[in-house]
Amino acid sequence: MAKILDIIGLVLIAIMTLSFVGTFVSYGIKSGTSSEVFWGCAGATLLIIIFRKMKRKQEEKEN
Repeated sequence: MAKILDIIGLVLIAIMTLSFVGTFVSYGIKSGTSSEVFWGCAGATLLIIIFRKMKRKQEEKEN
């Protein structure tokens, strides 16, 4: 499951970078940090980081 979360996180970071640069302007999505896509991907990536950190702490307590 950790590898899947890593891959999802990398994809989200790639989409976030592309939306920041303005690749999705032709689809009607604003570029820069005012984009909903940018903040959605940033939030989802942050949630993945927090989830993995919580799982590591839980595993350390079990051992």
